[in-house]
Amino acid sequence: MVFLRLLVQLFISFIFLRSKQCFSSNQSPIILPLRTQNNHHISARRLFSNSSSKTTGKLLFHHNVTLTASLTIGTPPQNITMVLDTGSELSWLRCKKEPNFTSIFNPLASKTYTKIPCSSQTCKTRTSDLILPVTCDSAKLCHFIISYADASSVEGHLAFETFRFGSLTRPATVFGCMDSGSSSNSEEDAKTTGLMGMNRGSLSFVNQMGFGKFSYCISGLDSTGFLLLGEARYSWLKPLNYTPLVQMSTPLPYFDRVAYSVQLEGIKVNNKVLPLPKSVFVPDHTGAGQTMVDSGTQFTFLLGPVYSALRKEFLLQTAGVLRVLNEPHYVFQGAMDLCYLIDSTSSSLPYLPVVKLMFRGAEMSVSGQRLLYRVPGEVRGKDSVWCFTFGNSDELGISSFLIGHHQQQNVWMEYDLENSRIGFAELRCDLAGQRLGLDVKNLA
Repeated sequence: MVFLRLLVQLFISFIFLRSKQCFSSNQSPIILPLRTQNNHHISARRLFSNSSSKTTGKLLFHHNVTLTASLTIGTPPQNITMVLDTGSELSWLRCKKEPNFTSIFNPLASKTYTKIPCSSQTCKTRTSDLILPVTCDSAKLCHFIISYADASSVEGHLAFETFRFGSLTRPATVFGCMDSGSSSNSEEDAKTTGLMGMNRGSLSFVNQMGFGKFSYCISGLDSTGFLLLGEARYSWLKPLNYTPLVQMSTPLPYFDRVAYSVQLEGIKVNNKVLPLPKSVFVPDHTGAGQTMVDSGTQFTFLLGPVYSALRKEFLLQTAGVLRVLNEPHYVFQGAMDLCYLIDSTSSSLPYLPVVKLMFRGAEMSVSGQRLLYRVPGEVRGKDSVWCFTFGNSDELGISSFLIGHHQQQNVWMEYDLENSRIGFAELRCDLAGQRLGLDVKNLA
């Protein structure tokens, strides 16, 4: 029996190595359309609270927009929809039928579904980057739990399955088969089958697929776009500006070593650099203060002193241009307290100062509608409420800078794992999608 188990594990390892070789940089890229979905919460990143070095969780958003991709899994194939999240490692799917779930994966209907025992090397060694340690359940399966700051959770067991995306098939992919959990908004969460973890951890989707690079581009028209797995070689794509990923060899209580962590060095508002010491952007001895690029977070959140300086300068430079919402107790999503009143009949926003995020070796410009967000359902007479798309991390109880996907609209974002860097360049993502053969406008 032991010999048979060893043979199975060796066969799975062989398949994993062979399939990784298939996804070399010489392969044509795989392109998946991205759609948007409104969720109260879904993302499963590792966020460290100021209260405890052991706390893990996520942001609780009231109007969060997530990016979803569709693919198939199992034999015969089943259609699934997964949230794209560069802030998470483990991909998981809902495997238990519930009355309100509109999309689940049925493992009993698949011939290629294989549960992972807790005695396997996959369970013992490849789970080291997960947020919480795996355990052995009563059925001797490799059991995982992901807990969130809003008291919701996801749990189940690890399994192997065949994933298909584009023209490629990836057997023996490790994922979490969710069979229980709690949610603060199950109605919204039930609209997707699960989550696609894309960070740098051992079990992340991109690492298991063997791609050294992936990119995405989000349209500013309706926030739809596309995900590109592999090397992007297009004559129409501008040269990318790169910033290196921050490497941390020593484990620190507040530092996520498998996140896409970059070094923010300053912020400009219409080329005026905020008067802040560079030390406020550098992680301290505990790792608190790292900057993470995250597709699973909608907006951008800055630590208190940096947010206050940006808020003050943006207010100063928009005086006489924008009307401030004078409601002291109104705070959008718990961390965004700078909001404005704009005539609902206006066809466009007034001219706004450009905010530039200064990373090591590169700058990202945030302008126009990426600076303000129209809050759904919030109306004051003839005016709509628009809020500044930068918020205060301190108000959320987290000790990190987070660069969300709203600021990444109309920016080609490349995650280069091979060279440990992130590249970006501004362009019209709807036009880029059309050049790739996608009708981005009709994806929503």
